[in-house]
Amino acid sequence: MTESLQTTDGPLPAPQSPDGIAHHVIEHAVAVQSRILDRLRRWVELESPSGDEAAAIALAAEIGRAFQDAGAVVEYVPAPGWGQHVLARFPGRDPSLPPVVVLGHLDTVHPRGTLESQPFQIVGDRAEGPGIYDMKAGVAVLAEIFDLFRETGTLPTRPVVALITCDEEEGSISSRALIEETARGAEAVLVLEPPLRGGGAKTMRKGVAVYTLRIHGRPSHAGLEPEKGVSAILELAHQLVHISGLAAPERGTTINAGVIGGGTASNVVPAEAWAEIDVRFTSMREFERVDAALRALQAVVAGATLEIEGGCNRPPLERSEGVIRLYERARTIAEELGFDLPEGAAGGGSDGNFTAALGVPTLDGLGVQGDGAHATDEHILIADLPRRTALLGRLLETL
Repeated sequence: MTESLQTTDGPLPAPQSPDGIAHHVIEHAVAVQSRILDRLRRWVELESPSGDEAAAIALAAEIGRAFQDAGAVVEYVPAPGWGQHVLARFPGRDPSLPPVVVLGHLDTVHPRGTLESQPFQIVGDRAEGPGIYDMKAGVAVLAEIFDLFRETGTLPTRPVVALITCDEEEGSISSRALIEETARGAEAVLVLEPPLRGGGAKTMRKGVAVYTLRIHGRPSHAGLEPEKGVSAILELAHQLVHISGLAAPERGTTINAGVIGGGTASNVVPAEAWAEIDVRFTSMREFERVDAALRALQAVVAGATLEIEGGCNRPPLERSEGVIRLYERARTIAEELGFDLPEGAAGGGSDGNFTAALGVPTLDGLGVQGDGAHATDEHILIADLPRRTALLGRLLETL
């Protein structure tokens, strides 16, 4: 008897004529779900906080072994100080075609020891654990798809290149060049980050820029000779008011001075002050506007000087025609599988921002539904595992 895929709202209607991997997943949904959960338990219990080199290497070896067992050719790319990235190549029916690239990451924001208070566990319709939602579940789904290709004797149309990095949560410091090199010339990029609430794909992501503004003044005694001092903190206050005015929420541009500091004592006119500034934007045109304005800042307080460091960390993932076409293909497949796949925008960045900036059609948010990213209640919805496996598997088969 055919098992129907489940959502939190009940069973999904089986599609009229499921093909390939999607058909196999629907026929064996419970077994698929069980295998992914078994793998997830092992991977979640291998804690892998960003910057823990030994932990990242250990989990990378597990992920690489899973891909290799399924028939992929696996390479480990060293990332000193971070661990290692996993680069896996899976054959396609036509090896001459440009590949489809699948991006994921194995690092989490949770420090070692988080499992003591936040263990992997099944609670009702949820599977919980640090890093399970962002984004070990997405990587586990990909490993299951590779296994299903091997078990069913099916191959995707194009070669598939999977890149699982170990430093995404810290800005992809060691992996950006590898990501861009891997994606350049690809047919499409699929990103295993969690979907939007409600399961939607991410067809637009804001870019991120980070700056440090430093103010230099002159110290003096605040009671005896305040007139001889130049207050760096006063200058910083002027600048922050001006900088906040550069935001344009109606165009999706936001600015936040999230960390500030300065001064040495309450009775000393402060000679130094600084602020860390986060800028989010939906287009490179907006980034260029804000960046130019920040670099043109002029001191207001006589005698103060300032300097600004930083710039663009991630370009935006813009909703281009290529992104829309890729999304429409995924939406059609989801419809054939009996569920809706909405779309939307996300304020945070991912490695997909880098590939979209190269002009490669990029679809983000293809991971597993859940909630609690970076939080103590991080979890996925168990019933979404087969559905995401069928969707991603069918995408890889047909692109």
